[in-house]
This record gives sequence, structure tokens and C-alpha cells, in this order.
Amino acid sequence: MYTASDLRKGLKIEIDDEPYVVTNFEFSKPGKGQALYRTKMRNMVTGNAFERTYRSNDKFKKAPLEERAMQFLYAQVDEYNFMDTENYEQFVIPADNLGDQVNFLVDNMDVDVLMFNGSPLGVTLPNFVNLEVTKADPWAKGDTSGTDTKPVTVETGYELQVPPFINEGDKIQIDTRTGAYITRVKE
Repeated sequence: MYTASDLRKGLKIEIDDEPYVVTNFEFSKPGKGQALYRTKMRNMVTGNAFERTYRSNDKFKKAPLEERAMQFLYAQVDEYNFMDTENYEQFVIPADNLGDQVNFLVDNMDVDVLMFNGSPLGVTLPNFVNLEVTKADPWAKGDTSGTDTKPVTVETGYELQVPPFINEGDKIQIDTRTGAYITRVKE
């Protein structure tokens, strides 16, 4: 059990049999009375956000969440299919739950899937992925337009800015947390 004084950004709690994550937190101690804990929370199933104020004696249950190692199999329209690597059970996660993470999913990629009561909520990707550049405009030597980058498209359809020496067919490393180019991968 958590108390209101345990609340902090990123904490996952259960309210009315639903998992919530604290997205913002403020502590205030008025001159008289109990301390107040103002929080912003987001429902991890529906995505709905709300604000609520708690007193120091309020208690919360820890959300029964677990992370399971899975493998991304394939995408179908707006659904992404994953397989548990231990028991080969398959799960479907809607694209809405994955957000920008769909830009970095490649077939057979190993990921961690966050589960709540046997249902998948979201995915934790590796920090870095290697993707092949499928579209890159040629760079004109001597181009002094002031930019040291050019746009490219990788195999997942994601577009990003890279240095001008990157060409079609190159593999590049991308940080999945920021979506930024890291380095060219040598095979």
C-alpha cells in the first residue's frame, strides 16, 4: 500500500480496479490543516487524464503490473501482434496504445510488454535500434545552404534528419526515446 506522501511522478497505482500513472505532482502545506498532494494522473488503459487532490492519510494500492519478454511479429492495419517468448501466446496491441513507438518496430524485435491483469498496455523498446535507410536524397557537395542535415526515410516509414553522408541502403542507429539519429552502423 502507498500513502499520499509516496506519490511521485511516474508512480503506478490502482484506483477503482484501473491502473493509473502519476504524470505530475505538487505538495502544498497550508498554514492550518493537513498537507495536500495535487496530482495529475493518466489512466493506463483508456489514456484519460484527470487532476485530483489527496490528503496525507489517503492510501493507494500498487497497480498489479508485470513486464513480459515478447517478440514483435507483424503489423496489420492499426494492430500490432506480439508473441510471448516463453509460452508462445500471442497478443494484439492497438496502434493508439503504442504511439510513436510504431516508428521503431521491426519484425522479430524483442521488446518488453507491460501487462495489467493479463492484457497488454504498452511496450518498452530497446533504447537503440538499427534501421535501414530506404529513401535519401543525394547531397550536393558544396551545398552551403546552412544545414548540416538532410531528411531520410527508414524501413518503418519514419522520417528523420541525418548527416549528409548517409545514403540509401545504409543502416543507421536511432535512439527510440528521442527519435534522433545516433550513428551509421558498419556491417
